[in-house]
Amino acid sequence: MVDNIPVHVDPARPAAPTLEQVAERAGVSRSTASRAINGGLRVSPEALASVEAAVTDLGYTPNRAARSLVTKRTDSIALVVPEPDERVLSDPFFAGTLNGLSTSLADSDMQVVLVIARPGESERTVRYLRNGHVDGAIVVSHHANDELDRALQLSRVPNVFVGRPLSADERDVQYVDTDNVEGGRLATQHLIDRGCRRIATIAGPEDMSAGIDRLTGWRNAIRAAGMPDDAVVRGDFTMASGTIAARELLARFPDVDAIFIASDLMAAGALSVLAEHGREVPNDIAVVGYDNLGVAASTTPPLTSVIQPVVAMARAAGARLLDQLNGAPPSPPLIFAPELVIRASA
Repeated sequence: MVDNIPVHVDPARPAAPTLEQVAERAGVSRSTASRAINGGLRVSPEALASVEAAVTDLGYTPNRAARSLVTKRTDSIALVVPEPDERVLSDPFFAGTLNGLSTSLADSDMQVVLVIARPGESERTVRYLRNGHVDGAIVVSHHANDELDRALQLSRVPNVFVGRPLSADERDVQYVDTDNVEGGRLATQHLIDRGCRRIATIAGPEDMSAGIDRLTGWRNAIRAAGMPDDAVVRGDFTMASGTIAARELLARFPDVDAIFIASDLMAAGALSVLAEHGREVPNDIAVVGYDNLGVAASTTPPLTSVIQPVVAMARAAGARLLDQLNGAPPSPPLIFAPELVIRASA
């Protein structure tokens, strides 16, 4: 028997105001109060003002679940990251993305849901997005083989990519990016102007637009200068891959006097290898990285680096997604111009 279990009510704690009390205070029906709170559809300006005043006076907090039933909105968006958990927690790119996205949503009621789409789980991720758990999605660190752009395009879930998508028609996908081709060219041209004559690169992954485009920029500058463009090894934008790639690079191309490295994390790994081999930076080998997200200023020596304006890119992506949710027409891609910050490594 559980009927005789006493229920203790704290008499000092006032009961939460109800929708009925809001309606009574505003002098409107319960249904009018509900519509006013959940979007204001079919409510006169006078009634809307009365309900808003009653909500403020009573300190009423709407039931989010009930509101979702009326508005068909969850007031949440997904930040989709197709990377392993440990990468998300260790790479400053993702902290900058969260910072920018949170800033863009500061004046809205939107909440951010982090969705880590592990390798091979793209279908599960898209199913989650399509089933109404969120109103839209921001996708970062996109890989060609996860095909999130195509799947999201078919799902009709509002979305914006941070970084140029690879597999879908770019005209049908909204995205923001930095000009990675120009960034790679800018970094390499700086090394050429410095007098370097055997310039290698540690490129990013060939299944990501940033990896492809930064390598293209390096090649454009190298070929324009009449230099060989064979000194290429690849990493995956992590510090560990930069260490492995630098060892391979020195073994295959011992005559290099400069390296453009497609991320600062990879550059940090490469700098440790150069120090192990007694190659002084920048006197023996000059180094330029990419991102300028905090790592560059803390390496030894500090890295010359191309700015990737991650916070601004994520802020712009969030603003564009809000525009989509409010019915605005699609926007053309927004491309930020790269800049070079010169430090001791070059």
